[in-house]
Amino acid sequence: MAKELLGKPVIAALKEDLLGRIDALKSEGVVPALAIVRVGEREDDLSYERTALKRSEGLGVEVRRFVLPEDAGQAALMDVISQVNEDDSIHGCLIFRPLPRGYDEEAACEALDPAKDIDGIGRAALARVFTGRGEGFAPCTAAACLEMLDAYGIDAAGKRVAVVGRSLVIGRPVAMMLLERNATVTMCHSRTENLEAAVREADIVVLATGRAEAYGASCFREGQVVLDVGINVDAEGNLCGDADFDAAFEAVGEAGAVTPVPRGIGGVTTSVLMKHVVEAAEKSAFSRPCE
Repeated sequence: MAKELLGKPVIAALKEDLLGRIDALKSEGVVPALAIVRVGEREDDLSYERTALKRSEGLGVEVRRFVLPEDAGQAALMDVISQVNEDDSIHGCLIFRPLPRGYDEEAACEALDPAKDIDGIGRAALARVFTGRGEGFAPCTAAACLEMLDAYGIDAAGKRVAVVGRSLVIGRPVAMMLLERNATVTMCHSRTENLEAAVREADIVVLATGRAEAYGASCFREGQVVLDVGINVDAEGNLCGDADFDAAFEAVGEAGAVTPVPRGIGGVTTSVLMKHVVEAAEKSAFSRPCE
């Protein structure tokens, strides 16, 4: 039987590490603080917000919510981002996207201070992912994929990796991060010829297309590691990933492993968000000049 790569033990290990670091910060008079900026009432944003609040409460990370009505307008949003940038007691900021229609999302992303861009939405943060230079953080979901591999002792060096999906939120950043770890990465997408074959040939597969259960048994083989990042709803209204989990689980066999949806990478993503807040607080606290 294949192995399920569950998020719970990864979340627990991250929590244990972060609690000690947060205590060290608090001993210096610094309370790590996250700003959540939300425009409107999208249910997926609200769900993620609830999870973030629960995770922050368990760690002792302060959360400040800036909630705007859907019709607040670009100027109101930019004013909130300016407030976050200017408040030295806020160390990281999560802006929920996509923004409602009519907003200039690129302008909002670029307005956020790169030092507080803990979800890698601005060019400065992405430049760091792609070049290794500059400041900012990788997108949390992409970073969560690597946390999952590390937690289960899966070394990507020298492995063939197929990343299915080319968004700047997951696909392209995680591909660059795996290249940095000396994996041989193939980027796949909707126009890839013989997509099933490209996925089947890989040792590690990252699925990030947002297509409910689109990848079945013919896409997988014995011994693969499948990281399913998709969060979808199936015909019965249940959460599911991009992979047909049962088919993938059987196909990869005893030597393989698959992340379930839910209980997989999604929860780890929120823990990575908290990790980035703590890292931003550490940079702010321990790089200050002595008074």
